[in-house]
Amino acid sequence: MKNTNYLIEKPTEKFLATPFPLIENSHYMPAIDEAIKKGKINIESIKSNTEEPNFDNTIKALETSSEELDYALSVYYCLFGAHTNKELQAMSTEISAKSTEFSNYITLDDELFKKVNFVYENKSKITDKEDLKLLEKTYLGFVRNGAKLNSTQKEELRKIDTELSSLSPKFSENVLNDTNSFSIHITDSKEVEGLPKSLLGLSSQMAKDKKLDGWLFNLQYPSFGPFIKFSKNREHRKQIYMAFAGRALNGDNSNKDLVKQIVNLRVKRAKLLGYKNHAEFVLEQRMAQEINSVTGLFDKLYDPSKQNALKEVDRVKTIAKEMDGIEELMPWDFSYYSEILKQKELNFDDENLRPYFEVNATVKGAFDVAAKLYDLEFKSVEYPTYHKDVQTFEVYNKTNNEFIGLFYSDLFPRESKRSGAWATTLRNQGLYNNEVIRPHCMIVCNFSPSTEESPSLLSLREVQTLFHEFGHALHMLLSKCKYTTLSGANVYWDFVELPSQVMENWVSEKECLDLFAKHYETGESIPEDYITAIKKSNQFMSGYASLRQLSLGAIDMAWHTLENEFSGDLEDFEEKAMEKYSVLPKVKNTSTSTAFGHLFAGGYSAGYYSYKWAEILDADAFEYFKENGIFNKEIASKFKSEILERGGTDHPMTLYKNFRGREPKPDALMKREGFL
Repeated sequence: MKNTNYLIEKPTEKFLATPFPLIENSHYMPAIDEAIKKGKINIESIKSNTEEPNFDNTIKALETSSEELDYALSVYYCLFGAHTNKELQAMSTEISAKSTEFSNYITLDDELFKKVNFVYENKSKITDKEDLKLLEKTYLGFVRNGAKLNSTQKEELRKIDTELSSLSPKFSENVLNDTNSFSIHITDSKEVEGLPKSLLGLSSQMAKDKKLDGWLFNLQYPSFGPFIKFSKNREHRKQIYMAFAGRALNGDNSNKDLVKQIVNLRVKRAKLLGYKNHAEFVLEQRMAQEINSVTGLFDKLYDPSKQNALKEVDRVKTIAKEMDGIEELMPWDFSYYSEILKQKELNFDDENLRPYFEVNATVKGAFDVAAKLYDLEFKSVEYPTYHKDVQTFEVYNKTNNEFIGLFYSDLFPRESKRSGAWATTLRNQGLYNNEVIRPHCMIVCNFSPSTEESPSLLSLREVQTLFHEFGHALHMLLSKCKYTTLSGANVYWDFVELPSQVMENWVSEKECLDLFAKHYETGESIPEDYITAIKKSNQFMSGYASLRQLSLGAIDMAWHTLENEFSGDLEDFEEKAMEKYSVLPKVKNTSTSTAFGHLFAGGYSAGYYSYKWAEILDADAFEYFKENGIFNKEIASKFKSEILERGGTDHPMTLYKNFRGREPKPDALMKREGFL
């Protein structure tokens, strides 16, 4: 009988494209079981090899031992985040546990580690730089995951890792369920006065989809963001803010206990491996290297951020009191009155930009920027997908028609998709099935969708988000590495945001906007005074925005520098950790941690500081472009060859210095933020 599990069989689609419509929920568990079985056979083959351990028969063999499992998990987690369902959610705990068990099966095997250690001790025999880097990463992967522990300690580590693997998917599931459980239904037209046309069209469509009259607003960002910014009804703003800021805090979907469990397991794990805390363990493999470097970064940015934030909030308080007699500015007031202040001071409304950012034209604009910088061409070609909203493209080098990779875009919200925006890979660039293959990457977003009245028209923030995630995609697409473990975005986490954040800078430049920012009805180019306003708006409330990022990094470091298990009150702990960064009153029954997926369902634990760290890098890098022209081919070629193509094949600071000619300086960031 023909095997119809398309996660096990080699896909027949061109370039090994994933045949999504043929993959059923029932395929995942058998595919993962079969892939683990094959992976273990491969591991046993390495162990039983009687030849002297060397790079090829040990390190390279390990690198390729679990290719089928890696692929099956990539497909599963792609769907788990972008288009989940009850069946996929139900199997997440078991799948996480199985993959964790397999990982521990490798890293905690004494016999296997002896072979790896032998190759490492004889690394002087290895002359290829990328081979040497893979060896070092493999060796450290074993050591940092318990290879040197005794048998009792290894068993304890297995239990911790298995438990942790089950908690993160549950955390995500609770946030998604709580996000989908809330909405505001309004039928009185007076209560939606002042809301932008784009939001009214979206909310009207959502109401119709639920067979309701009037307008429906929810916690997905295309609805929540504009609503809290433009709604004149203070009670409604408070209602939606409390729901958003209280996600997964209380009730059936509470993550309060999960946060404590995850934090405490990380404390135990770090101690078991010989570290003071989880942050010390994490930072050992980061550019920052130690906790003092992170706190030093915060200290350097704190004073200018706080001073500017206090001045900004005072201006907002003044206008709130003048307009509506607001005596105490609350968090649900800030976006509304700061937007009014922005329109007053800059004589500009963000909503005026939307007609110039029709989604398809904006995506093409991102492609045009990649063409001018890196000579890339994105060809729209139909490939099988998991949802009608997903678009697919083949990417080529325009000069020699070399195939670069497959690119998927999934841009609009739905109840089956988690909130936020991210980039991911279905297939990493590098060695697969004895060939070095090109990558399949994807960006997933939650942008303002089209309505009956208009096509999808993006806000400035959404355009910046698109370029950000596209920057991650370029990092994945342009990779030229031998091994998937080192390719693309497989770099230190405080370096991974450089390629993404640097791309946002182009959105503020006339030379870039003139490529694509045309009025969707008239075809008129975006007016020059709008571009000037965009530049000014980037500095508007920059102190507040910087302070908020620092506060998120602070709560991250507070949780992950704990040296003993936590048994206190989560909200009190948060308030103390973020107190010095606060410029608005703390509201009871709200929490940052319980919906903070970056920390508790992603890879940013003890690493959220990376965004501010990378801001210094990206501002400094873009300054180099600006000095020579934002589409300067020589600078772009250096960024491509020294950063984007190299993945994790060298230390990030070495790569950056190869590109910039020196270490990064914070001056460009301070200038961009308006702090100087």
